[in-house]
Amino acid sequence: MMKQILPFLMLLMSVAAFAQDKKTEAKNVKGQETGETGDTIKLPEQDFFLLLDSDDVDLANNVPVHKILKDSLVFALLDDPGAATIDSLWQQELFESSLYMDLKDSLLNQEYNEVVFDDLPTDTLKLRLQKLNAKTPFNIEYNPLLENVIKSYLKRNKKGMERLMALSTYYFPLFEQKLDVYNIPLEIKYLAIVESALNPRARSRVGATGLWQFMFATGKMHGLDVSSYVDERMDPVMATEAAAQYLSTLYRVFEDWDLVLASYNSGPGNVSKAIRRSGGSTNYWNLRPYLPRETAGYVPAFLATMYIFEYAEEHGFQPPHPRTTYFETDTIHPKKMLTFEQISQVTGVEKEMLQFLNPSYKLDVIPYVEDESYSLRLPRNRTGLFVNNEEAIYGYTQALEEKKEETLPKLVQPESTVRYRVRRGDYLGKIAERYGVGVSQIKRWNNMRSNNLRVGQRLIIYPQKNSATAESSSSPRFYTVKHGDSLWSISKKFPGVTVQEIKNLNKMNSTRLKPGMKLKLSDG
Repeated sequence: MMKQILPFLMLLMSVAAFAQDKKTEAKNVKGQETGETGDTIKLPEQDFFLLLDSDDVDLANNVPVHKILKDSLVFALLDDPGAATIDSLWQQELFESSLYMDLKDSLLNQEYNEVVFDDLPTDTLKLRLQKLNAKTPFNIEYNPLLENVIKSYLKRNKKGMERLMALSTYYFPLFEQKLDVYNIPLEIKYLAIVESALNPRARSRVGATGLWQFMFATGKMHGLDVSSYVDERMDPVMATEAAAQYLSTLYRVFEDWDLVLASYNSGPGNVSKAIRRSGGSTNYWNLRPYLPRETAGYVPAFLATMYIFEYAEEHGFQPPHPRTTYFETDTIHPKKMLTFEQISQVTGVEKEMLQFLNPSYKLDVIPYVEDESYSLRLPRNRTGLFVNNEEAIYGYTQALEEKKEETLPKLVQPESTVRYRVRRGDYLGKIAERYGVGVSQIKRWNNMRSNNLRVGQRLIIYPQKNSATAESSSSPRFYTVKHGDSLWSISKKFPGVTVQEIKNLNKMNSTRLKPGMKLKLSDG
C-alpha cells in the first residue's frame, strides 16, 4: 500500500514546487516591468523625510540610514549597511587630544633631576642607544640628561603613550611615504608626536597649527591655504608634504639632522646665534645652553620618544589595534558643497570618523569653489559606494537642504578672522551668540578642553553673518539613544556636555548604550 502512495506524494510535491517557482518568476517579471527591484522601496518623498527625522528606535534599527532620494524612489545602496568603520572605544582613542598640551608643557617645564626607574638599568639603556645610533643619522649618544628624560617619559601616563602608539599606526605610513620621497630619515616621523601629539587640529598658544605646527606665514609660504571653511595646515597629507619640503630645505642649510630639529622648533636664526655664542660648535649638546628653553628640551624629547616607540614591547606597552589604517582610505573630489551630516547619512560613516579623516574642514563642511579642489577622505569600502551613487547623493542633499530651508554661510577669507579678548562676565555661549557661531566651534578653533575662560584670554573666531549655522549653547534635558550612538557622539551633539558629565548624571559605570535608553543631559 505504502509503495503505491509514495509515488503519488512525490508527484504532488513536484507540482507544488513548480507552481511556486512560476509564481516567483511572474512576480519578478512584474517587478521588472514596473521598474521595481528587490532593493527598491517605494516611498513618498514626505514619508522619507519623516523616516529620517523619526526617533522610533525600532524603525532606526531596521531601516538603513544611508538611503538616497532619487526620482521619488528610495533605494538602499549596495554596500553592507551594517559595516562599522570603528567602534566607539577606538573612536575615543582617536579623538582624545588632551596629550597635546601635556607634551607642550613638558618641553617648557622639563625637570632634569635624577629619576629612579629600576626597570631600566643604565647599562641596558646605553646598549639600546648604541643600536639606535647605528641605524639612524641622529647623534644618539648616551648622557645623563637624555637618560633622565627617557626615564621620566617611562613614568608618564602609560595609557596616554599607548594611545599615541595606536594613532601612529594610522599616521606613520603616510609620514614615511612622504619622507621617503624627499630622502628624509624615516625617524623624523616621531617629530609629529613632539609637535602635536598626533592631533591634526592642535593649536599652540602662538597660533602654530596642525600635526606639524605651521605658523600662518610659514604655511602660506609652503602653499597651505586658510579660509573660514578650510585650514590646510590641519590636512595630514598637505601638511606632511609641506613639512617634508621645509625639513629638506633646513638640511641643505645645516647638513646636520640634530640642528634641523632645533631649527624646526626655534627657527634657523636662533640656531645660528647659538652656534656663534658657543664659539662655532655645531654639536647640538654643546649648543643646547644657548638655545631657547623649549628648544633645549626639544631634541631630548624627540630622542626619548624615538626610544620609547622603538622599545615599546620591551617596556610592556600594549596599544590597541586600529580597525582602519591610512592605506585603507581613499579620496574623492565632491562636485557640490556637502556637510559631514549629509555624508554620514548617505555613506553610513559616522560623523566623528569623518572629522578624524578630514580634520582640515573647520566647520564640518566641504565647500565647492571653482578652480579649487577640495577632497573628501573615506574608508576605501565607502568610496566606491559614493562614486557609484554620486549624482543621486547630490540630488538627495539638495532636496534635504530645501526641506530644512538652511543656507550655508558664504566662504569668508581669513581677513574676517576675529581675535577676541575675553572680558569680565564673558562665557562661551555669550561670545558664540555674538558672532553667530557655535560653542563647540570656538572650542575646536582654540584647542580648548573645557568651557572655562579667563579675563584677558585671546580667542580666534571666524564670525558667520548667517546665524542659522550657529549651534545653540543650550542643551535639552533628556536624549533618547538611537542606533549607532556612543557617549562620545552624543556629547559632540550638545556643546558644553562632556562624556563624564553624562555618565555622572545617569550614574553609569560603563560606556555601553542601548537604543531607546533615555539619558539625562542636564540638571535643569
